[in-house]
Amino acid sequence: MRTFWGLVLHMGLVKKPSVRLYWSGDVLYQTPLYSSAMTRPRFEAIRKCLHYADNAACPPRTDPAYDRLYKIRPIIDHFGAKFAQAYVPGRVVAIDESLVAFKGRLVFRQYIPSKRARYGVKLYKICESTSGYTYKFRVYEGQDSRIEPPECPPTLGVSGKIAWDLLHPLLDKGYHLYVDNFYTSIPLFRSLATRSTFACGTVRKHQRGLPTYPLQVPIPRGETRALTCGNLLLVRYKDKRDVLVLTTIHGNGTTPVSVRGTTATVLKPDCIVDYNRYMGGVDLSDQVLQPYNAMRKTRAWYKKVAVYMVQVAMYNAFVLFRSAGSTGTFLHFYEADLRDLIFSDRERAGRSTSGIGGARVVPGQHFPGVVPHTGKRRRTQKKCRVCRKRGIRKDTTTQCDTCPDHPGLCIDGCFREYHTSMEF
Repeated sequence: MRTFWGLVLHMGLVKKPSVRLYWSGDVLYQTPLYSSAMTRPRFEAIRKCLHYADNAACPPRTDPAYDRLYKIRPIIDHFGAKFAQAYVPGRVVAIDESLVAFKGRLVFRQYIPSKRARYGVKLYKICESTSGYTYKFRVYEGQDSRIEPPECPPTLGVSGKIAWDLLHPLLDKGYHLYVDNFYTSIPLFRSLATRSTFACGTVRKHQRGLPTYPLQVPIPRGETRALTCGNLLLVRYKDKRDVLVLTTIHGNGTTPVSVRGTTATVLKPDCIVDYNRYMGGVDLSDQVLQPYNAMRKTRAWYKKVAVYMVQVAMYNAFVLFRSAGSTGTFLHFYEADLRDLIFSDRERAGRSTSGIGGARVVPGQHFPGVVPHTGKRRRTQKKCRVCRKRGIRKDTTTQCDTCPDHPGLCIDGCFREYHTSMEF
């Protein structure tokens, strides 16, 4: 299983249009690592049969205890507990959504036009704003799912309950939370303030509880207006359009900000400057992982979510690695993890291009050799790989000395066909 997951994650580094091409002998696609680590039928069998829960124990859909995430609930619970246990985030955190691309039939599939994938399984995540560490997450289960977080005020709506559930372990510790207008509401911010947790977020003009007349009066570009009510501060800043921010963190101060492409500066409210600085914590994790996306097309949504969660766990491990004082990029950390997963012996996982497991690999050049003598027989033979593929039982004394697994091949035709066809 370690080797299997190592190969799955390695597919995020080496992109090919089909899984079978990773085992191809064609010079255009040849990657000796895969055939030396695991056979293709074995890999496909594990991928097809991979499950995270016992389907026989799943309650029927008519049962009130039915869980739409039953197939992946164990891995969600495991990572959810480990993420919170391994790391204490800094003072500033952010809540936002991530989307795992999936276009198949699914009750809780979401459409988010602002995301690159647009269609898929949505995850709510709370992350450290500076590093992007995912502290806690929740998979969206549909509009009819009931969310009952502990100690939640009854005045909060659905979005407020989601934010409260993600933030609950960090309450009463003086954290600063940044959210977008989906979560921002007056009841949520007031409730968090009573638990020594302060928040800042953009807000919609027609949000319930906001004054209407002051927001309709036109103001010139670059001007700022502010309204206070207790510990709440509503800031209206005029840029190309009105920007409304509700905060319990900031005062009515401004900061000079340079205008892109010029030497001029403009005064922007402190809450907007900090919002632009700290709101990207969730996106930071997704941006780092995007070049190494290892998810493949599949009809099983939970398999894609599982791969995504494993990669998020790898990024979290990288944050822990950096916080311990180590240096290096995420790519170097990713490569080291893959070597440990695919190869149990670290000496076989060196960076040398001379071969895999001690066999020299020269792309495009393969040399036949005699099957080495084992001492049991006068002539040692192997089954011909090509003949076996055709259903013919035939042994041969010739093998390819260049391929990592030294396949047995008949010298009269099978040797050439094996190294020029994509079927083997």
